[in-house]
Formats: sequence, C-alpha cells, structure tokens
Amino acid sequence: MTEETRNFIAGAWQDGAGTVENRNPSDLSDVIGHYAQADAAQLDAALAAARAAQPAWGATGPQKRHDVLMAIGTELMARAGEIGTMIAREEGKPLAEGKGEAYRAGQFFTYFAAEALRQLGQTADSVRPEIEIDVRREPMGVVAVISPWNFPVATPAWKIAPALAFGNAVIWKPANQTPASAVALTEIIARQDLPEGLFNLVMGPGGEVGQRLVESAQVDAISFTGSVPVGRRIAAAAIGNMTKIQMEMGSKNPMVICDDCDLDLAVAHAVTAAFGGTGQKCTAASRLVVQEGVHDAFAEKLVAATEALRVGHALDEGTQIGPVVSEAQLANNLDYIGLGRSEGAELLCGGTRLERPAEGYYMAPAVFAGTDNTMRINREEMFAPITCILRAGSYDEALHMANDTEFGLTAGIMTRSLSRATHFRRNARAGCVMVNLPTAGTDYHVPFGGRGASSYGPREQGRHAEEFYTTVKTAYIHAGTPA
Repeated sequence: MTEETRNFIAGAWQDGAGTVENRNPSDLSDVIGHYAQADAAQLDAALAAARAAQPAWGATGPQKRHDVLMAIGTELMARAGEIGTMIAREEGKPLAEGKGEAYRAGQFFTYFAAEALRQLGQTADSVRPEIEIDVRREPMGVVAVISPWNFPVATPAWKIAPALAFGNAVIWKPANQTPASAVALTEIIARQDLPEGLFNLVMGPGGEVGQRLVESAQVDAISFTGSVPVGRRIAAAAIGNMTKIQMEMGSKNPMVICDDCDLDLAVAHAVTAAFGGTGQKCTAASRLVVQEGVHDAFAEKLVAATEALRVGHALDEGTQIGPVVSEAQLANNLDYIGLGRSEGAELLCGGTRLERPAEGYYMAPAVFAGTDNTMRINREEMFAPITCILRAGSYDEALHMANDTEFGLTAGIMTRSLSRATHFRRNARAGCVMVNLPTAGTDYHVPFGGRGASSYGPREQGRHAEEFYTTVKTAYIHAGTPA
C-alpha cells in the first residue's frame, strides 16, 4: 500500500482519480490516511473483470470455495484485535465492540464456508412417464455490495461471504467514512486463490460511483444496507435492468416495558439497546413504550443509568460510548434534540456536545420523555444516541404503539408473563422480536431482516441467504426406455 491507499480492481491495487482524507472521530488531529476514489472508467473495468472471472469461480467445486472462505474467516478472527482497533479508531465505536465486530465478521466467513459444502439439489419424478427432474441452485453472477459505515467489516462480511460461497463475483463499494476497514478486509480476501477480477474494492462517492454501479446492466444482483431514501433510489435504478435487489434500510425499533417486568433488567437492556454503538445501529431501541404502572420509576432509573455512561475516546479503557462518526452526523443529532424540544418533548438528560481531552465528535446520550408517535422524533430514524419514552396504559395499547410505524426491523418486550411474551412475539410487526433482551444483537446463522420500510427483498444471513445469491434451475431429463 502507498500513503494514498488504493482500490483493488481486476486483481491489482490501483490509484484512484482522487482521494479522501480519513480522520479519527475520537481525535481529529489523528489522520488515519488518504484513500483512493475511483472514477467511472475504473468502475467499468472492475465490472468487466468481475464478469469475466465469475464463470470460472461458479464452476469451482465446493471444497475450494470452502477452503477460501475458511481461510478468510480464520484470519479475521485471529486478527480481531488489530482489525477491531482500526474499526474503533476510524468509526468511533468502543474498542471492545470493534474487536467483537471483527471476530463476528470472521464467523460469517467460516459459517458460509460450511454452507459452500451444503449446496444440495433436489430430484423428483415427473408427472409424465420416463422423465426425471433435477432442481438446483446456480450463482446469480456479478453481485454489487454497498455497505454502510456503522459496521464497516461485519455488514460487508455477511454479504460478501455468501456471494462467494454460492459462486458469484463481487463489486464492493463501502462507505467513504470507513475506508481503512474496507482495505483491511480486502487485503485478506486479495491474498486468497481467487480468479483475477472476481473480487473488487471500488471506493468512491455514492452519487457517482454508487449510482453508476446500481444502474449497470453488468450487475445481476445488488445487496444494500443504508438509508431509506438511498434504498428507494437504488430500487428505482435497478428496476430498469430487472436487477435482483436485497435492501436493509431504516428502523424505529420499539421496546415495550411491561408493568410486570424486572425493572432493573429492563433498564439495563434499554440502555444497551439505545446507546450501544453510540446509537448508530439499525437495531437500536429508539422508542421505549412504558406501561403506566412503572413509567416514572423506569424513567428515573433510565436517566441515572444513562448519565453514568462513560463517553470518551474509542480506544480508552473504560469507554462505553465513543464519538459519533462525523461532524455532519453530530450536527444532525443535535438538530433532532432541538426538534424534540420544539415538538413538546421533555429532555430528561443529555443531548449536548461534550468536550474531551482530544477534539472529537462527542455527544451526551439523550433521553426524551412525554413523547408520542405523532412526533417526528418517533417517526424518523435518527441514528443517534437518543431514545424516547412513550407512556402506555394497557399492554394492548403498548403493542399498538409499538406497531405504529412504517418500519419493522426489530421489536422487544420486557415482561415476566409468558402469555404476554408469546402474544407480542406473534403480533409485533417486525422481522426480529426480542423477549427480555435488547433489540440489538442478532446471530449469524439465522435470517435477519425486517418488513415495511426496513427491508426489501430476500432475508440476509443463515441458510436463507441462498435465496438472494442464487437462482433456481429446473431441468427435465428423458432417459428413454432401456433396451
């Protein structure tokens, strides 16, 4: 790598048409590096290389695919400390979370290494005599992966790993806020025995490189994680080429706090769900729907727990909340604080920019009370260390309030009642439901995704991933009558 770190295109590291500067949000004096920005010609070269390389990989046996993915995953897990430190340094999540993300990324690759060996077809007898039927899955072809900055290694891992496991080529466009993590993962993948051009890292602005990528007829499938407005633009672009799409977008996740719950456990899980990763998670609990009987006690305990959180440099021991990712994100967060107040919500704590020894984008986690679902702070995804308490009377009212959203990614309930937990699990309009757990925190071997404006297309992760990364072929074979 040079001082201006490059893209990886057609099997080679290449300079870009320009660069972007990458600074540590915990310490703005720390310049991590300068990272290449691709232009249209480089993207087109990556697409051509991927298209040329994919047939050979698609014809490669499952043992080879397994071995490649296992090597990637094993190295990621072995280097979780190093890569996790880089994640914390450039994205701002506390070091322990960064290390955990890097290790989880490795688990995605080792899981899908095993899935490469489980690609079993089906056979059937035809309703017509002397005809047999073979049903199997084949690669989609070239997959575009567009990933966000909040999980800069784990999210691309759960997209890239199944894409490779099922025989596809990959064009990866990561978020510009976290290029160092993208380069670290690419270096590991690039060392594997893959056809030249099968995997490409193309960093660049979304409005140019990203838009050209999703509009390309050379792309067979697009897996995207990001905001709803961008997702809608991708869908509109993709439909012109009938490109298969999988999108995980916004959320407004509720956690229902029932009057029969373990209150201390509810507070602990609410704090984790609302403020883990500085609230910059699509699974964060930004709406806490609290029953009347425990409302005041819960709010008091929540404020005390929130104010006790240690906000600091992501690499410092003891830091529980790091900085937000950028100046623009911080400004947006503080705008939502102002909006909540203007809507009549009561700010119980936090919501201010914090000064720390190193200049960075630090914010005190905020709790609003006296809110309802008509307020924009309860309708829009803030992606911030901000959570809102809503007061509910009955359990039925709490469930209705939880479901009153265009989103439907995760939903949680805190209760000692098996009947309430069962009813909520069956009636919450969300793709993932958590009972006596934070809304954030999912496993890699089961499907992940939501409904409504949260997700579109086939589920991610687990065995359900094959639905997106493969296409089904049904073959009819007439063997004839034996002589």
